[in-house]
Amino acid sequence: MSDTAESILEATRQENATRILDAAERLFRHYGYAKTTVADIARDLGMSPANVYRFFSSKIEIHQAICGRMLAASYQQAYEICHLPLSASERLSRFVRGQYQMTVETMLDQEKVHEMVVVAIERDWHVIERHVDSIHDLLAEVIREGIETGEFVDQDPAVASRCFGAATVTLCHPIMVAQCLAKTNRATVDELIDFSIRALKK
Repeated sequence: MSDTAESILEATRQENATRILDAAERLFRHYGYAKTTVADIARDLGMSPANVYRFFSSKIEIHQAICGRMLAASYQQAYEICHLPLSASERLSRFVRGQYQMTVETMLDQEKVHEMVVVAIERDWHVIERHVDSIHDLLAEVIREGIETGEFVDQDPAVASRCFGAATVTLCHPIMVAQCLAKTNRATVDELIDFSIRALKK
């Protein structure tokens, strides 16, 4: 088979896989993850379940791929913010606000979406762990630059990044955000961000 033919086959395969993920995500959002079956996804696409299984071995694998796409969007937003020509403090502030807004709008806009996210977190898939590590690496670089410019005190950027992430996790973790949205005895978004950034300066 020629390279051109292989490229066309791969492109077609990717297109079909994307169609399956789009349909699955739409059904998960509407009916919920637990109530949606592979047969439902296949029916929505006008294909047989066997055809879906050619691309994904199980509903769990489909779900994992969808979560991977959501995390990729989260990382892309974080990457762009962390590379803006702004002070380290402003970038960290915008990062947390951006992650918080994305969590509220994308992951908590419907109960069914929240269910899908909770299932992913409870299974502790490696894709989520890789995402956390990638975010910590981004934050560490911003903190390192802040140290170099004298904005933050001298410290281990990697440790500071993990601590900053832990201090603001209630604004980024879908389950925690959902639990705290209606609470009146929790730190506000502004208060938590300001507190966390001040800690880097002392």
